[in-house]
Amino acid sequence: MDISPGYLVSLTIFAAIYALFGLGLNLQWGFTGLINFGHVAFMTLGAYTTVLLSLQGVPLLVAPIAGAALAALLGLLMGISTLRLREDYLAIVTIGVSEVIRLIVNNEDLPIGKEWRSGVFGIQGFPLPLDTWNPNLLMKLLAIALLTAIATLAFWQLWRWIDKEWRQGKSRGVTPIGSLLLGIAGAILGLVAYVAEAIALYNYTYKAGLMLLVLLVLTVIFWGLGRLVNSPWGRVLKAIREDEEVAKALGKNVFWYKLQSLMLGGAISGIAGAFYAWQLATVYPDSFQPQITFDAWTIVILGGAGNNVGTLLGAIIFWTYYEVTRFVLPGILPLDDARLGAFRIMVIGLLLIVLMMMRPQGILGKKEELTLGR
Repeated sequence: MDISPGYLVSLTIFAAIYALFGLGLNLQWGFTGLINFGHVAFMTLGAYTTVLLSLQGVPLLVAPIAGAALAALLGLLMGISTLRLREDYLAIVTIGVSEVIRLIVNNEDLPIGKEWRSGVFGIQGFPLPLDTWNPNLLMKLLAIALLTAIATLAFWQLWRWIDKEWRQGKSRGVTPIGSLLLGIAGAILGLVAYVAEAIALYNYTYKAGLMLLVLLVLTVIFWGLGRLVNSPWGRVLKAIREDEEVAKALGKNVFWYKLQSLMLGGAISGIAGAFYAWQLATVYPDSFQPQITFDAWTIVILGGAGNNVGTLLGAIIFWTYYEVTRFVLPGILPLDDARLGAFRIMVIGLLLIVLMMMRPQGILGKKEELTLGR
């Protein structure tokens, strides 16, 4: 198993992208109660908009913002047409929307540079952020300092969770061994990743710069979402999740709040799509299969719905499992790659079933805040 700095940087990028993607879904479902099974549509639109605009000469700072705006517009259109439907119908319609968008970019001609080409051939050779940046020693040290600040915030959040679990366990007269072991494992994994990322920044490559950029964006969005969901606006979303009739009785425009949640969650996922395209350095329609939506659902359910820290934890656990099994299982099971991939999905599905039986609220979620299947 390759544990070189480059490999850990790539793993960090994927985990951060899926954490962003999961934060958008967590806002829609975890905080508002909207069952969206077509969440990948926002990522698709964000990725393609960013790539196509950058090929037309639009600055890389502007292109992902435009992608997020179009993803929010998609959320507006989806919301106007679906939010008055019942939860199961909403889920079905959102799946259909995501597949329609994927089929459009697969079958239609797209403006790739100065020519129109079929989307089925994908898009390659588009501009990448920080690709040509050649930092001097001072800039490398500043980048490492920024990474250190982000890592410090992450370890502080981890410590707060361990301390909270310890205090709650002691108040019930039990020792939270599972939480302590999970916290210790997270700290060790985080420390190893931090050292590898710092080394990668010092020996600068494009992926190291992308890693720092996505971590910075993730930190800002995580902080902003935290402020929002703890504001009066966020408390209205939680009230809608619990019982929207009560929110209506209190004079709140439930439809408008749901629409805002769908649009903001879509915009965040559109930004995740831009980073996804930059990480892959190529964009194909098959890169946005419905499975990505259900990976995000796995992350949110695993970490705990309605908890942004849980979404980050879920993304880390998901990608750690995904990569460890990719290297370990071939030496255990005599299966080809396709069957091994299906088996890995089956195993994580089984683990989710066990988790839902033992702790349905997820690792960091609150049982009283469950919304699925109510």
